Amino acid sequence: MKNYNTFKFILLASLMAVSCKVADTSESYFSFNEAVLKAQYTCKESVKLEVIDSSNKKIDSIVYSINNLKIGSVKGNGKLSYPLKDQKLGYQNLKANVYFEGNTEIDSTRIELVSEFAPKVLTYTIVNTYPHDIKSYTEGLEFYKDTLYESVGQYGTSRLLKTDYKTGKILKSLKLEDKYFGEGMTILNDKIYLLTYKEHIGFIYDAKTWKLESTFIFDKPEGWGMTNDGKNIYFNDSSEKIWTMDPATQKTTDHINVYSENNKIKEVNELEWVDGKIYSNIYLKKAIIIINPKNGAVEAMLDMSNLEKKITQLPDTDVLNGIAYNPKTKTFFVTGKNWDKMFEIRINQ
Repeated sequence: MKNYNTFKFILLASLMAVSCKVADTSESYFSFNEAVLKAQYTCKESVKLEVIDSSNKKIDSIVYSINNLKIGSVKGNGKLSYPLKDQKLGYQNLKANVYFEGNTEIDSTRIELVSEFAPKVLTYTIVNTYPHDIKSYTEGLEFYKDTLYESVGQYGTSRLLKTDYKTGKILKSLKLEDKYFGEGMTILNDKIYLLTYKEHIGFIYDAKTWKLESTFIFDKPEGWGMTNDGKNIYFNDSSEKIWTMDPATQKTTDHINVYSENNKIKEVNELEWVDGKIYSNIYLKKAIIIINPKNGAVEAMLDMSNLEKKITQLPDTDVLNGIAYNPKTKTFFVTGKNWDKMFEIRINQ
């Protein structure tokens, strides 16, 4: 994995419009009026769409779309105001199909939709401290039927574990082949889904026997964190994107872009679904963020930097990573890569 870089994307004041002429001439007559468009919007705003006519052609109608979905049509050179409240954060591709004198011309541009509020800063209380295997380069952490499961990374030492979290004793272990770097893991309908880092392959095991049932291929750059909401699986790929996967077909069906205010949050890592929200580590950051899975907005965050002061600093000690929610105790369990401790915490509301 690469070092984490959080940055604010600076969009040029004038957006580039790409026109496509569907007629028997190379001339371009129509374009979006960039003067009424902003670089960034929030979900509370509406985008005003209108076309500049550089000719004396008679416009019959204009069909406007966002991300290839039709949002409205107007007669003549009409204007359209479209509320962005239901859009997901990230770039919105705007398109105008202009129909005139028996011809069609298409113009496109884009805007960026960002979060409208700063994340709320939450605090937590440490309930218990438990031992954690210092040889475990933690990638995934999840409770399933009151038992803690963990996926461990690194080439040559990647494993799937079942653990007694109170004692740190490993109850069951399954080693991956040395050519695989194990990553995020989640358990749904008695099946364990496990990603690999750069191999573009995932494994599906029977949760009771740990017998390998099948493998699947995913076409994202890398495999990182994984979780599920009881129906769908969510995973990420080192970017700001969190993908939705159909567990039956292992095909991606949708995605969100994670934003904190107007910043993309890249390298979203370990994931945990709790009460309709996604909790996530950010690689190399000492924090946990809470994400709205409907639009990608970071709604809250926890500063976890104090935990590093409570672990033994060893040569292999690495970054914070690993979030598991125990619905029975209503507490979270967090640890790090090659940490010698795991912490049970309760988030203060």
